[in-house]
Amino acid sequence: MKMKGGGEKSPLKVNINDIITGFMGGAITIFILGLLTRFTYTPLLIASFGASCVLAFGLWNSPLSQPRNIIGGHFISTLIGLIIYHLFGNEPWSLALGVGLAIGLMMLTKTTHPPAGADPIIIILGSYSWEYLFTPVVTGSIVIVLLALVINNLRSNRKYPVFWI
Repeated sequence: MKMKGGGEKSPLKVNINDIITGFMGGAITIFILGLLTRFTYTPLLIASFGASCVLAFGLWNSPLSQPRNIIGGHFISTLIGLIIYHLFGNEPWSLALGVGLAIGLMMLTKTTHPPAGADPIIIILGSYSWEYLFTPVVTGSIVIVLLALVINNLRSNRKYPVFWI
């Protein structure tokens, strides 16, 4: 019976200004990360950053979208992925362990950021080295937060971040 739902409609609202901000924020951020990757010859873009942009610009006031969550969540999840990969390799159970530990540690540290839950999978399947923690993950996360600070605060009715700590 619990899975039946309450019969209510989605509480999500459609607001044209939010749609435009989400579109522009996500497009500009990914474009800048792509340009930086091209011109510095340093990878600064990973798939989970697209989902981070959904939160940073579409759900900017959610606790999961705040700077500590974007940067901290990606840092912790990537670190877990790297540890698990370098200890145990690429195995179905190591993928599961990496994601499970990442979720638990993000919750424990109050840095839960759902897109970062994909980072251990990216790390383990891609067989990445320790440098991956800083480029692209930490550097790219910081770029996302910096652009979220600028783009979200261009709107007079938005205050981003809602919290830092």
